[in-house]
Amino acid sequence: MVNVKKKKYYLRYFVILLTFTLIASCKSKINHLYEIQGKQININESFETNAEIDAFVSPYKNHINKDLDSVLAYNPITQDKSKGKWETNIGNLFAETTLLMSNPIFLQRENKTIDICILNHGGIRAVIPKGNVTTRTAYEIMPFENSVVVLELKGKVLVELANYIILDKKPHPLAGINIFLEKDEKSIKRIEINKQPLDQNKTYYVLTSDYLANGGDNMNFLKSSSKNFDLDYKLRNVFIDYFKRVDTIPNLTEPKIIIE
Repeated sequence: MVNVKKKKYYLRYFVILLTFTLIASCKSKINHLYEIQGKQININESFETNAEIDAFVSPYKNHINKDLDSVLAYNPITQDKSKGKWETNIGNLFAETTLLMSNPIFLQRENKTIDICILNHGGIRAVIPKGNVTTRTAYEIMPFENSVVVLELKGKVLVELANYIILDKKPHPLAGINIFLEKDEKSIKRIEINKQPLDQNKTYYVLTSDYLANGGDNMNFLKSSSKNFDLDYKLRNVFIDYFKRVDTIPNLTEPKIIIE
C-alpha cells in the first residue's frame, strides 16, 4: 500500500529546495575591486597620429597661427617684470595701457573719468621680448580671461591700497597714483592722485581686474567698493587693441613709488 501523504511531503520539500536553488542562481554576480593599476605618461611621449584627422585640422590650425603671428607693433627693448624694485617697464605698460584704452569707454557710458589703475604683478605671465609684437604676445602675457572693472572707492581706501603695496614689496602695475616714501622705504609721506594730494573723503574711480576686485592677491580692501562698473573688456583685448594702435611700444620707466 502506497503512503500518499509521505510522497506528497517529499515532493513539497523537493519543490521548495528547487525554488531556493533557482533564486540563488538568478542573483546578479557582485564584482569586487581588488587592485588598481596606473601608468605615468610623459606629455612629450610620441603617439601615432591619424592622418585623416591631421589633414582635417591642419587648415584651421594654420589659419589660427597666421592670426596669432601677425605683426601688430615693434618693441625696441625687452619688457620684463623681474627688472625693477618698485616698478617695472612692463608693469607700467600694463597699467598705463589699460587706463588709456578703458577711460574712453567709461567716459562714454558713465560720463566720468577713471582716476587710477592698479593691476597685480603676478598677473603678468611673460616678458615682451625685443622685436615684433604679435597677437600671440598678448596671449602669452595675459593668458587668463580677466576683464577690467571700475570701482567706486573713497580716498581712505586708497590709503589702504598704498599701505598694501609698500608692505607687499612687489612692483604691482600702477597708473595715475604716486606714493611718496620716507628714506626708510617703510613710511608713507604722502599720496598723490594725478599730481593732486589725495583726499580721503573724496570718491575716486579705480580701474582694476575682476580678479582683484573680488579680493584676489589679498586685496580685500577693493571689495569695499560702493559701486562696480563692468566694462566687458578683457585685459588681453586691451593689449591687442593697443598694439594695433601704436607703431612702437614705449619703454615706460617713470617711477610711481618715490623715495624722498
